[in-house]
Amino acid sequence: MILPIVAYGDPVLKSEASELEKNHPNLTELIKNMWETMDAAEGVGLAAPQIGQSIRLFVADGSPFGEGESGDPDCIGFRRVMINPVIFDESDEMSEMEEGCLSIPGIREPVERPVSISVEYFDESWNLVEEKLKGLPARIVQHEYDHLDGTLITDHLNPMRRRLLHGKLRDIGLGKVSSDYRMRYPQSRK
Repeated sequence: MILPIVAYGDPVLKSEASELEKNHPNLTELIKNMWETMDAAEGVGLAAPQIGQSIRLFVADGSPFGEGESGDPDCIGFRRVMINPVIFDESDEMSEMEEGCLSIPGIREPVERPVSISVEYFDESWNLVEEKLKGLPARIVQHEYDHLDGTLITDHLNPMRRRLLHGKLRDIGLGKVSSDYRMRYPQSRK
């Protein structure tokens, strides 16, 4: 089932998510719905808070960026479910790249992040996985992980840039934005 994506301004996007327990109700169905929702919105990642659930879970798929002659080899086969992830060993080397967010349609901003990370997480079968990621997969994981901590791409911007985007961000929260996928806007905004 394709779920509505929570829009900028909803408090769930600014809250720290809770860890999942192994017996979380309907987890398999939730993960399936998250994949369908992300794919329908043509995203590369989707965190549970983006569908209104404040739990430490996200899905990520960088594999389309690994295709073709100019594809990123780090992205080949990169399609993951990450439950209760923990990022560690971030590289000192940083890179900047424009990022977008399904919860903030129409906004793309440069975000600086470590080039490589190590991450430990449980997969959908509750197997503990540890892996080192670099390049685009590392960036995708860091972006989705930010959602679990209540951090958005706008939080990475300098105050002046955030002020310049204020009107657009307000309009997104009010539902005055076009999107090719279903969205859920904050109930009231004064």
